[in-house]
Amino acid sequence: MLRFLTMRTLSALPILFVLSVVTFAIIQAPPGDYGDYIRSQLINQGGASIEQAEIQAEAWREERGFNDPIPVQYVRWITGIVTRGDFGHSFYYNKPVGDVVAERLPRTILLALTCHILASIFGITLGIVAATRQYSWIDTLFSFVSFLGMTIPRFLLALIILYLLAFKLNVQELGSFFSPRYGGAPWTWGKFVDLVKHIWPVIAIATFGGLAYNMRVMRSNLLDTLNAQYVETARAKGMSEGAVILKHAVPNALHPLVAYQGVVLPYMLTGEIEVAIVFSLATVGPAIVGSMNRGDVYVTATFMLVLAATLIIGNIIADMLLALLDPRVRLGGASE
Repeated sequence: MLRFLTMRTLSALPILFVLSVVTFAIIQAPPGDYGDYIRSQLINQGGASIEQAEIQAEAWREERGFNDPIPVQYVRWITGIVTRGDFGHSFYYNKPVGDVVAERLPRTILLALTCHILASIFGITLGIVAATRQYSWIDTLFSFVSFLGMTIPRFLLALIILYLLAFKLNVQELGSFFSPRYGGAPWTWGKFVDLVKHIWPVIAIATFGGLAYNMRVMRSNLLDTLNAQYVETARAKGMSEGAVILKHAVPNALHPLVAYQGVVLPYMLTGEIEVAIVFSLATVGPAIVGSMNRGDVYVTATFMLVLAATLIIGNIIADMLLALLDPRVRLGGASE
C-alpha cells in the first residue's frame, strides 16, 4: 500500500506541473494587469492625469517585471514556490500570497468538507431508501429531488435564496461569518450558533448538488446489485432482507461512489466558491474573482494551482479508499 501511494504521488507531480503552466498562461492571456488597475484608480481619484497615470503604471510594471515575457514570469513564480515556498506578493492585499491563501483556504476547505460529509451521509441513506422502495411514492419523490439537485445551477439557487433572505425576510448581516459582537470574541456555544446562522445557506446549497448525485448513483447501483446472483444466494440461505442489503448489497454498490471521491472535493470546493461569490463570504471564491478583476495575477494563479492540487489529492485518496474497500483492487486483479 505504501509503495502504491508513493507511485501515485510521484506520478501526480508532472500533472501538477503541466496544470501550473496551463493555468498561468490562461490567466495571463486576457489583456490588462494590475498596472491597469493602478492607472484607473489614479484617474478615478483625480490624483493624476491620464498621461501621468500611464507613466506610473508603466513604471510599476517595469519594477515588478511585468514587462518580461510570460515564460520568464512563470519561471520566476514557480521557482519561488519550489525553492522558497514563496507564492509571490499580492498587490491588492499588500501582503504575501501565502498569507492570503492561509487566511481564506481553510475556511473554504472546512465548508467544502462539511458539505461533502452531509451530502454523503444523506445522499447514500436516501439512495438506499429509494432503491428498497422502488416505484413507491417515496422513490418518486426522492428521484424528483435528485433531478432538481443535478439540474438547478448552484449560483441560481444562491441568488434565489439571497433574494428571499434580503428582500422578503429582511435578514441582516449577509456576507459575513459572524455578527459584529462575535467577530473577535473567543469561541463559545453562542458564537458557534451565530456562525451556523450566517453560513447555513452556503452549506445547504453546496450540499444539495452532491446529495442529489450520491442519491441517484446509490439508488441505481443498489438496484443492480440486488439482482446479482450472490444476493439471491444470501436470500436463499435464509438471511433477513436487512442483512442482505447492508452486508452484501450496499458495500458493493458503494464502489462507484468511492471512485467518485476523486472529484468530489473539487466539486464541493467549486460549489462553495460559487455560492460564496453570491453571498460575498471571505473565502476563496470572492478572492479569485477580485484578483482576476484587478489583475492580481499571483493570487489567481496560486488559488487555481491549489484547486488543481485538490483534484489530484482527491484522486489519490479515492484510489486508497477503493483499495481498502475492495480486496480485488489490493490484489491487483489476481482473482481474475
